[in-house]
Formats: sequence, C-alpha cells, structure tokens
Amino acid sequence: MAVLEFVTSIVAMVLVAVTCWIMLLKKGRHNVRIEPDGKYNMGELSAMAESLKERIDILECILDAEVPDWREQNEHGSK
Repeated sequence: MAVLEFVTSIVAMVLVAVTCWIMLLKKGRHNVRIEPDGKYNMGELSAMAESLKERIDILECILDAEVPDWREQNEHGSK
C-alpha cells in the first residue's frame, strides 16, 4: 500500500511540474496580432525583433565556442 501511495505522489508532483513548465513557456511567448487593416503593433514587433536578436547572439556565442571556424565554413559554402 505504501508503494502505491509513493508512486501516486511522484506522478502528481511530476504532473504539477510539467503543467507549471508549460504555462511558463506559453506566458513567455508573444503573439503578434494583425489588425483588420493590415497594420502591425510596432511595439510588439520591436520586442519580438529584440528577442530574436538576443537568441541569434546566444547561438553565435555557442557556435563560436563549439565550432570556432564556423563563420569561415559558412562563407565558403555560400559562394
């Protein structure tokens, strides 16, 4: 009986943690809304562009650390 209670409590804790994690991920995303006349909210677009720039900078730092000559490889591959 004690094993069943232990397993049940572990499953409940995992479900709560996963639910919180999903909610935090959804909260972090920004939705860009298109107005009926086709205009975008410039504040939202600016925030999204800044977020994407930060992500690109982080990815480039990771690539610089893991594959030091990735920039040269990419330049030669595109020509």
